[in-house]
Amino acid sequence: MANRVTINADLAAGTINRNIYGHFSEHLGRCIYEGIWVGEDSPIPNTNGIRNDVVAALKNIKIPVLRWPGGCFADEYHWKDGIGPREARKRMINTHWGGVVENNHFGTHEFLMLCEMLECEPYISGNVGSGTVQEMSEWVEYMTFDGVSPMAELRQENGREKPWKVKYFGVGNENWGCGGNMRPEYYADLYRRYQTYVRNYGENKIHKIACGPNNDDYRWMDVVMREAHWMMDSISLHYYTVPGEWTAKGAATGFTEDEWYSTVKKALWMDELITRHSTIMDRYDPNKRIGLIVDEWGTWFDVEPGTNPGFLYQQNTIRDALVAGVTLNIFHDHCDRVQMANIAQVINVLQSVILTEGEKMVLTPTYHVFDMYKVHQDATLLTTSIDSAEYAHKDQKIPQVSVSASKDSEGRIHVSLCNLDNQSGADVEIDLRGLTGLNLTVSGTELTASIKDAHNTFEQPDAVAPTAYQAFSVNGTTISAKLSPMSVTVLELIAE
Repeated sequence: MANRVTINADLAAGTINRNIYGHFSEHLGRCIYEGIWVGEDSPIPNTNGIRNDVVAALKNIKIPVLRWPGGCFADEYHWKDGIGPREARKRMINTHWGGVVENNHFGTHEFLMLCEMLECEPYISGNVGSGTVQEMSEWVEYMTFDGVSPMAELRQENGREKPWKVKYFGVGNENWGCGGNMRPEYYADLYRRYQTYVRNYGENKIHKIACGPNNDDYRWMDVVMREAHWMMDSISLHYYTVPGEWTAKGAATGFTEDEWYSTVKKALWMDELITRHSTIMDRYDPNKRIGLIVDEWGTWFDVEPGTNPGFLYQQNTIRDALVAGVTLNIFHDHCDRVQMANIAQVINVLQSVILTEGEKMVLTPTYHVFDMYKVHQDATLLTTSIDSAEYAHKDQKIPQVSVSASKDSEGRIHVSLCNLDNQSGADVEIDLRGLTGLNLTVSGTELTASIKDAHNTFEQPDAVAPTAYQAFSVNGTTISAKLSPMSVTVLELIAE
């Protein structure tokens, strides 16, 4: 059966917020230290201690926003430990992640310097779990106040004369779990209190983000929205794709056919989660002023054998690329509500886009999806429908193909297609309607592999890499395409 796609080039369905392509960096494993920060004295090429190769790679995918310092780490992070001369900063044990020493060499100044280098927006996660209202209030003042105050003077003493622009601030993280094991009623009251002191100074306007639910905790969403919706700009959602159970998640490589299917099927559950949480939000915010921010998402497997179990280091395969592709397509479909997303995590942790080992760096299949999909950032979502063939496994069935289409500011249409079946190709017929020109030029890029756990290593960094895609034909305004098994494909259409 052919998969039939209809794209209405003249019917806009919203704008795809570039922040959907955001990332997440936590003081966890080798994400910050070794991944981003190596220090000024490192033989690894760096600028002020930050790896040059990592900055170049992230700028290439136009990273729009970066979340920090956690994660669970955020609700035991005390920001004053990470300012001032590095040799004088407190050393402590990272009790959440691996029991290693945290020397606080990467703190507020270093993170905001990184964001300036990346030309991206910083997203700060504030400490509600173990921090005070005063501590959070003073952090905002330290970063953003341009006037006479103790915190502004402290910032200046530490080498930063003018304040930074900080738009996104999360008031707590996972307060239903590692952020305090709170009930939603209790957190809602705390949110109301803490956010009062997250003030706007001068021209800096803070976008306040409340801690939303984990997975399908619809009651948490309802209570927090009911009690505090008028005091927030956005609310978060966390969901990880885990093929097995939390105690036995499954391997990142060498996995079974059952695990492949379970992974891609669970990735599709993101659509139901967003739909149902959005319905709750609609009760209190029918005009959709409040954004839904999926600030932790991605695959979570058992750690790589031989690595610190608290470092959450896992390999990244073509399966991860498919999870990224279909998830981003889902975010596009919900662009009326989803205004930011942050894949977990940017380097060396969970579904990373970059892996490092000493001076070596490798780009993962997930990185390549973000590179291929960056054409959707800030583009206009086009009304699209699909009649998909079924991808069947044993007694279960899911759609074989996921699709999304957008039009950029120059009128170019980009169509992203994911074939979730790792054994069968997919014939796709794309019917383009509402075009202003009839002469259609088509080009494409494909990411695929010959084995279902194909991945990039430091010895073979390009084992999974994008290639030019040519398995299509054009007849008027109809495109007939043959998608490879387990593939992510992006087409560019220019009508003249």
